[in-house]
Amino acid sequence: MTVTLITGANKGIGFETAKQLVELGHDVYVGARDAERGERAAAALGARFVQLDVTDDASVRAALATIDAAEGRLDVLVHNAGLLGDGDVDGPTALRVFDTNAVGIVRVTEAALPLLRRSAGANVVTVSSSAGSFWAVTNPERPEHHLPVLLYSASKAAATMLTVRYAQAEPGIRFNALEPGTTATDMTAAYGIGRSPEETARFVVRWATLGPDGPTGTFQDENGELPW
Repeated sequence: MTVTLITGANKGIGFETAKQLVELGHDVYVGARDAERGERAAAALGARFVQLDVTDDASVRAALATIDAAEGRLDVLVHNAGLLGDGDVDGPTALRVFDTNAVGIVRVTEAALPLLRRSAGANVVTVSSSAGSFWAVTNPERPEHHLPVLLYSASKAAATMLTVRYAQAEPGIRFNALEPGTTATDMTAAYGIGRSPEETARFVVRWATLGPDGPTGTFQDENGELPW
């Protein structure tokens, strides 16, 4: 059985991704910062819960130690936890956004690498954003050009770069970043835009179930590889 960990999986895209992967037979660990919400989500999905706050080193280490003790390996890791950080731009907000969207990827990946290296086909998927693409935000015809999300954009640029560099550093593991498409979640509620998380999750699941001959070190949307 494929062992999968999804961060920020108690709601939104993460929850729907977990649901679809459970239906495909994955042994899914729902990573969530809030234990009550995470346990409730895992119970509803028929998945396992692991308390995981991507901004807390001890929490991340404990979560991966739990998976290691139970499974001995990790086959799929989905970096889904994220923070929009809209509103005022200041130092504390910047630190919070980057800690979740970029540094959190480092924390979880580094803790997961020993388990991923034990997998016969390890696969890491980063839910990034074309809001962090220089190509997209400098193109007035793209919706990203008009989004007032300075810190989110910068942190997602970092998330994509981390994904590509990890792919180079770990050739035995596939790493790919995704632009999931505008999705109606708590994060985008203020904008009143986006399709259902269920629809977006189908795209994430496609990459989470990537075969051994799939690409690595890429940034993708549903139409193919994106410039960034």
